[in-house]
Parts: sequence; C-alpha cells; structure tokens
Amino acid sequence: MPAKSAGVLAYRTKAGRLEVLLVHPGGPYWANKDDGAWSIPKGEYGAGESPEGVARREFAEELGVELSAALEPLGEIRQRGGKVVTAFAAAFDVDVTTITSNTFEIEWPPRSGKRQSFPEVDRAVWFALVSAREKINAAQREFLKRLAAMRGKP
Repeated sequence: MPAKSAGVLAYRTKAGRLEVLLVHPGGPYWANKDDGAWSIPKGEYGAGESPEGVARREFAEELGVELSAALEPLGEIRQRGGKVVTAFAAAFDVDVTTITSNTFEIEWPPRSGKRQSFPEVDRAVWFALVSAREKINAAQREFLKRLAAMRGKP
C-alpha cells in the first residue's frame, strides 16, 4: 500500500496575477536543492484519518498558521516514489516572513552519533504560476494546472 499525504495549495491574487504558496523542506539534505524541491504544505496520514483534516493539520504544523479558509478539492496525484498526494486549494493569504515550522531530529552528520534538530520547512514563498512550475516537485505540477483551470488563469 503506497504512502498517502494530504496538503493545501494556498493561493491569492496580487496585482491581477494568481500566486501560490510553496514550502521548501528543511534539513541538510535539501539545503542546496531548489528547482523541483518545493512542495505544497502536506503530510502523511493513515487509515481512519480524513485527508481534509490532515491537510489543515499539516498546514498549521509546517507554517504555524491555522487555516480558516474553505478547501476546494484538487484531487490526487502519484509522486515518483509512489506516494499518493491529495490536495486542496484554499484562497488564503499568509505572511511568509512570520512562518514557524515544527521540527524533526536526525543523526547529523551521518554516523557521527550526534543528533540535530531541523525545521520541517525552512521557508515559504509566494510564486507566480510560471515560477511555481519550475520550483515545485514535478508530480505536483498537476495541482498548479488544476488550480489555474479552476481560477480561469493560464
């Protein structure tokens, strides 16, 4: 059974153009990765959990902001590693300069015996759709297409 994640593609209109909120994963593995490394705020869930509830929880954990907006379904995609991601769109503005992410702990450097804590998300940015297409995980580009179609934007 493939892993399942749920997340939110927040969007806003600024100066007449559609912008989407993407997050960059924290930790040493992602430190020097950019194009294709960004994602919607999302997290894994198990049996008995609702994708919408998980999407709201993960948004709050990764950004430090409670999501009060209505969610519009964007459907599912399958990422290269097999994970199935369910996404929802939300018209919701976030001040990216004030985000606070939850953290995770790993052994770093590898085989050092030392454990370090890193933010799950090290930054969030509002991107125009054309830029977001370059930054986002390749499989998640489909969510950008679906949002653009819903909003009537190219």
